[in-house]
Amino acid sequence: MKQEILTAVLMLGFMPASWGQTDGDGKLVKTEASVTGGSSYTVLGATPQEEELVRTQIQVMQPEVLPLRIIFVPHWKYVETARIFQLHVPAGFTSAMFTHLPSRSVFIDSDRYESDDSLGYWVAHELGHLAANSANESDADKVAREYRKRLKQARTEWR
Repeated sequence: MKQEILTAVLMLGFMPASWGQTDGDGKLVKTEASVTGGSSYTVLGATPQEEELVRTQIQVMQPEVLPLRIIFVPHWKYVETARIFQLHVPAGFTSAMFTHLPSRSVFIDSDRYESDDSLGYWVAHELGHLAANSANESDADKVAREYRKRLKQARTEWR
């Protein structure tokens, strides 16, 4: 028993020194997320064009808080995920995307993705939820207005 405890203490004591990759000099190699203060996020389930578009739009919006992941899912999986997270949508309404605040994840129904402009419009709203740290729709819209202005300005400059 004492030997097991001693082994566990030694392993836990040395574990932090072995976290991450090191270069040839034994210095910890930092990932992009750690260098930029955790500003990196993952886009899953998107086509290369969708991923490039959403990353460009987010870069233009310059949100105060970035999601950790943006997940494009087929409609059946979106509906199931919304049910699991107990998404509350008013009667008679549907949603094309939602944000799970605790995990900072944005879920997008890829079957309801209509156009590039609508994607930016609604992603701005979801980023508004993150910036306001609120599930309240009006709080998210207040923040999203500024993001949408930035997108509109960028679109006029691109044309």
